[in-house]
Amino acid sequence: MVQFYGKASLHQLTHCCLFSPSPKQQDISSIYWPSADYSVFQSGRTNYNSSRIAVLDAEGYFLSSDGLNVKSSDWGTKIKRRLKIDYDGNLRMYSLNASNGNWIISWEAIAKMCDVHGLCGQNGICQSLPSFQCSCPPGHEMIDPQIWNKGCQPQFRKTCNNTEEFEFIKIPQTDFYGFDLSYNQSISLEECKRVCLDACSCSAFTYKAGPGLCYTKAVLFNGYSYPSFPGDNYIKLPKNLGISTSLVSRKSHQTCNRDIPEIVEGSASMYGMNSVDKNWRTYYVFAAILGALVLLFTGTSWWFLSSKQNIPKSMEAGYRMVTSQFRIFTHRDLREATGKFKEEIGRGSSGIVYRGVLEDKRVVAVKKLTNFSHSEEELWAEMSIIGRINHMNLVRMWGFCSEGQHKLLVYEYVENESLDRYLFGNVSSERLIAWSQRFKIALGTARGLAYLHHECLEWVIHCDVKPENILLNRDFEAKIADFGLAKLSKRDSSSFKLTHMRGTMGYMAPEWALNLPINAKVDVYSYGVVLLEIVTGSRISSGITVDGREIELGQFVQVLKQFVESEDVKDIVDHRLQGHFNPEQAMIMLKIAVACLEERNSRPTMNDIVVSLLACAEQDDHPAYS
Repeated sequence: MVQFYGKASLHQLTHCCLFSPSPKQQDISSIYWPSADYSVFQSGRTNYNSSRIAVLDAEGYFLSSDGLNVKSSDWGTKIKRRLKIDYDGNLRMYSLNASNGNWIISWEAIAKMCDVHGLCGQNGICQSLPSFQCSCPPGHEMIDPQIWNKGCQPQFRKTCNNTEEFEFIKIPQTDFYGFDLSYNQSISLEECKRVCLDACSCSAFTYKAGPGLCYTKAVLFNGYSYPSFPGDNYIKLPKNLGISTSLVSRKSHQTCNRDIPEIVEGSASMYGMNSVDKNWRTYYVFAAILGALVLLFTGTSWWFLSSKQNIPKSMEAGYRMVTSQFRIFTHRDLREATGKFKEEIGRGSSGIVYRGVLEDKRVVAVKKLTNFSHSEEELWAEMSIIGRINHMNLVRMWGFCSEGQHKLLVYEYVENESLDRYLFGNVSSERLIAWSQRFKIALGTARGLAYLHHECLEWVIHCDVKPENILLNRDFEAKIADFGLAKLSKRDSSSFKLTHMRGTMGYMAPEWALNLPINAKVDVYSYGVVLLEIVTGSRISSGITVDGREIELGQFVQVLKQFVESEDVKDIVDHRLQGHFNPEQAMIMLKIAVACLEERNSRPTMNDIVVSLLACAEQDDHPAYS
């Protein structure tokens, strides 16, 4: 079942803003979808596209004429779905849970709830990690703790008699979007404070230290706090409140791939803002019983699947649905799909990859694992997590096979092979990738790793980041392959130990050889090597030749630092580009690469790297030198 509410396409449905349900308030936030910062062209909503066509097919794929193509997290047939614009203006896809009749969210256009403006009302701050909640800034209190979107009210009376009566309290990694009084760039923090003090109507300001950007705020709406936000908010308060200026940073443990909330259609509250269940104890007891039953059912189903009993086909199909987003393939299925493993398309330390075509005509990549050291329980546990991972810059896993010695993984097929085919060796002029594509690949790879490191319920550390594991689709978007099988680490641990070294020589961080506990910074180091190879077009990992002599990577980093200090990168960038590259982007990429190759405590996080690359992502790809 597919339902469309009206005949509008995404062109007509994506200008949304939130109105408070309370008639006593004039709490209106601002347009949040598409971003008010973007033009119609940047938002993909061009005036030249007058078509109004959108289709949600039986497998859960949504395709619209304005270029939005997405798929449900539980894609596949035999599941009833519908699309709906919810009360907060967010477009969501719902799937019917046939067992209890509830509609479950299987995709939503705005994944981060705090990107929806106004959820926490005036003066409120939205935090989505580790779970959604609203909070109040210093000097404010919640108007109604049971109805979060009523916002927060100040505990002081605002006056403008004397600027010396005010102070600023720092709220780290927080912003109040919109309602700017003024915008200043390349100014110091103290200058920004002075601008806000001199304006009576200024309630706070947001400051981004790197570029020195200062946004003074008249009204505090659309507050949100993200660990990756590259700035801080400073709220203006009377000194007589006695609030310490050294406010403790509100850092939260990040989670991701949050369990898709099960929402009964027609319920009064989606986020817990409109009503609060007064009988929490009953709710928790019920949830615990339900959870125990689900675990019992899942464990029993897995036992039946892993055992080799003669299970009727009709029952086996039901057991397979336990894994929801996965299909459990038989070895016979994959043997037929690959033509008896005839067409090899790649191989690495973990196995050989073959091209295959499933019964539904989908082209897939089938990896036959070799030297597999996981137990059956570990394989199932890791598959259950990897199957929920879905990001545009990660190769999507569609299923697996585990029959005795036969361990195979089924991935989406990525058309344009791996990055190394376009960087190294005798690359023809037709296959040489332009600078704009290189930058896009570097950014996409960083985004994929940032998702694995920072947004997943359990840490996924790749341990083998290299050009061979960065695949390119038909649009030359980067898709990281071979993630997840190295190690999944609980989020409450900062590192882990592996029984043996993993990775590829030349891309492996020094801590492997030093037998130190491993954390996500090993991927950051490998990414730094890959970034250098993208910029230079040379295989840095296999040795570097400078002025006719071979030097080690550490020595090369020192050479790079000299180029970075001189701000002259033309001799470093791949000469085959003939000067057609963006020097600002090249400089940022080299600075990031150098930072990635430092001692591990000094390396940036992948989130930091994404922010740095995004800062120069919109620049033109103009020739640097004639």
